[in-house]
Amino acid sequence: MVTDGRRVNRGPAAATDNRRAILDAARRVMADRGYRVPLSAIAREAGVGQGVLYRHFPTRLDLAFAVFEENFTDLEQIAARPDASAFRALWARLVDLSVEASAFVEMVVDARRTLPEYKGAERLLALVEDTLPRAQQAGMADPALTADDVLLAWRMIFGVVVTSAQPDQSRAAVERALALLRLP
Repeated sequence: MVTDGRRVNRGPAAATDNRRAILDAARRVMADRGYRVPLSAIAREAGVGQGVLYRHFPTRLDLAFAVFEENFTDLEQIAARPDASAFRALWARLVDLSVEASAFVEMVVDARRTLPEYKGAERLLALVEDTLPRAQQAGMADPALTADDVLLAWRMIFGVVVTSAQPDQSRAAVERALALLRLP
């Protein structure tokens, strides 16, 4: 049998693999180029056509939400740890996500404007409210710190990331800001 080297269309059997490829590509491309990157760039990176991307994710927000939900699952798993160090691990991961994937924070801001029913901010607040008291009781966090303070600091960190003149130096700028704020 002679083949011409083209990919064979696996149809519905490829749906799960295509979805995973799109999510992985969106995570990489949006982290590198921002939330407003052309969706065609994500489809290209995923090795799928734009039609396949839109079949799985009809809008940019749908795609970003799917990736963001994976991030949230990660944060929820960290917060579910029963030990006092869960807050520090949660904070560290939140800062990492802000530096690595500021596009997804942009998505949250966009969602607040366009989807008033979106409860991401409340979910994040609940994770901090759950972990912070354990850290405070163990002497691992300032007893005067509130969950609202933590989220304010997180928004400040995001501001440092998105206003960095040189994106490759965002991490160093964030570390400096954290030292000024005296946060873990």
